[in-house]
Amino acid sequence: MSTNGKPGIVFAHGLWADGSCYSKVIPTLQAEGYQVISTQNSLDSLEGDVAAVHRALGRVNSPAILVGHSYAGTVISAAGTDDRVAGLVFISALAPDDDETSQSLIDKFPPTDVFKHIEVADGRIWMRPDATKYFCGDLSEEEQKLVWAVHTVPTVNLFNEKLPGTAWRTKPTWFIVAKNDRTVNPELERFVAKRMGATTIEVESSHVPMLSHPKVVIDVIRKAAKAVQEAEMVAV
Repeated sequence: MSTNGKPGIVFAHGLWADGSCYSKVIPTLQAEGYQVISTQNSLDSLEGDVAAVHRALGRVNSPAILVGHSYAGTVISAAGTDDRVAGLVFISALAPDDDETSQSLIDKFPPTDVFKHIEVADGRIWMRPDATKYFCGDLSEEEQKLVWAVHTVPTVNLFNEKLPGTAWRTKPTWFIVAKNDRTVNPELERFVAKRMGATTIEVESSHVPMLSHPKVVIDVIRKAAKAVQEAEMVAV
């Protein structure tokens, strides 16, 4: 724990995003004294993205909170077994169990609109420009164009990969359900939030609450940080 008693915070982004997807959240948390870092996931492999989170944990205070959006829920579920991690925050995220992959979890629910607006090329799954309507449709047109311009593109087999470890079974969790999500089915989000026993909040948002409702996301992270801080004080 840092001298100010605040846990570190490590962000991980999902498909069709990069670390800048947290640009409306990070400055406020930094101003409040948190050590914050966001990984830049290559989306080449689940193993590589989990390794990126492990490296980032070494750059902030321990204990730390992992924050994962979308596919990064799968990433932090595996990476979160690290002893430096004290809690996990999921944002409109996947959270496979030991016997699931990202894809097998998705397949349990009706498909969403965004997957009708993708293109597979060069071994990657690209969003077409019109896909932003279903990915981040509550942002301005200017912001949607920026999201598309910087989106990181996953390999075609990424969702079928699996690593051992399910941190949400043993560590405290918080979950933000995006009620208007057209990328990850909101019913999937509610299912995994209930399954992990997460402290859950629902927000009238597209798939990207950290961009369309950053104050909500900041508030949830603050509450997670406070809970972790209080737990550390009790342990001491």
